[in-house]
Amino acid sequence: MANVYDVLVERGYIEQATHEEEIRKLLDEEKVTFYIGFDPTADSLHVGHFVQIMVMMHMQKAGHRPIALCGGGTGLIGDPSGRTDMRKMLTLEQIENNVRSFQKQFSRFLDFSDDQAIMVNNADWLTKLKYIEFIRDIGKHFSVNRMLTAECFKNRLEKGLSFLEFNYMLLQSYDFLELYKRFNCKLQLGGNDQWSNIISGVDLVRRMENASVYGLTFKLLTTSEGKKMGKTESGAVWLDAAKTSPYDFYQYWRNIDDPDVENCLALLTFLPMEEVRRLGSYKDEKINIAKETLAYEITKLVHGQEEADKAQKAAKALFGDLSTDSASIPATELLKSKFTTGMDILTLLMETGLISSKGEGRRLIQQGGIYLDNNRIDDIFQMITLEDFVDNKLLLRKGKKVYHQVKIIE
Repeated sequence: MANVYDVLVERGYIEQATHEEEIRKLLDEEKVTFYIGFDPTADSLHVGHFVQIMVMMHMQKAGHRPIALCGGGTGLIGDPSGRTDMRKMLTLEQIENNVRSFQKQFSRFLDFSDDQAIMVNNADWLTKLKYIEFIRDIGKHFSVNRMLTAECFKNRLEKGLSFLEFNYMLLQSYDFLELYKRFNCKLQLGGNDQWSNIISGVDLVRRMENASVYGLTFKLLTTSEGKKMGKTESGAVWLDAAKTSPYDFYQYWRNIDDPDVENCLALLTFLPMEEVRRLGSYKDEKINIAKETLAYEITKLVHGQEEADKAQKAAKALFGDLSTDSASIPATELLKSKFTTGMDILTLLMETGLISSKGEGRRLIQQGGIYLDNNRIDDIFQMITLEDFVDNKLLLRKGKKVYHQVKIIE
């Protein structure tokens, strides 16, 4: 069986390692307990987290034991990494609710039976710390001069960095120490923006326990232009079906840019690399086959095969007969009587939630961004009547990617 480190390298996950050869040897010779931390800043994980979840699944398949660490404690502080301003402070109740949501989502991706994976909340130990003892025992191992050279702090110095956030690195490092003592955790993983925090944790455990522990970071999910993926006009692409429907989730991946397809297939699916490279080599119209494969595979992983099948059929219905299978396309039901004398297009767009104001709707129409059954609407005063419906349905499109059905009911 291939060393999982080589698998992660081949698929393009790994960015930096504290001790590359030692980590590879460790993963080859023993069952390693490792952890990744997730601060509960929202009530769902999003696609930016999914790279980390994929790494955890690869590691578990190779026989290693993941710890999914929910940051109920560190979430009270806020990670300054990658931020140009201070994070919004959440209440304890909000964080506890978010932790519960995270824990439910993790159980879909990892096998927690028979101690094959562990889920913990760092609030269990961080909220019980005594400040003076913590600063004496832990703080003495951190150099302020060295901390200020870390990217997560350097980016904030001009605009201001609170002492609250300055503590974050100490707390995350303490997490590694605690997990080492509790579970013999020897490896911390995270996104590349966590490098400074990870190497500080490795250093702390080595100093205090005289133990060989390691850190590894992997690439953030970005486009070929270096921009973070997972954002749409309506916000983040969530893993919770109630926040991003399986259909919208599928459509997001179906519509990514051509140069990003191969990278996403490697990072976000379990397809063999030969298949990834074959699909990634497709050009022009043929690349759509690769995009459909990507969209289906990742939707299946996140939402299950049944939802992936429904989303795929719904997407194909958009390019053919709408009546074939459109159940998964987002829809709004409106009374038939509203269209007896007609409803103006701006009101209809508001009713369906496709626009937040009529001003936005006017701009979209003037820019050619609104379609009715694939026919562009040019008139901001156009009336929609019963004659526009086929089998009591019509299809609206905003831009290239956002579809919405209108269904009339008696």
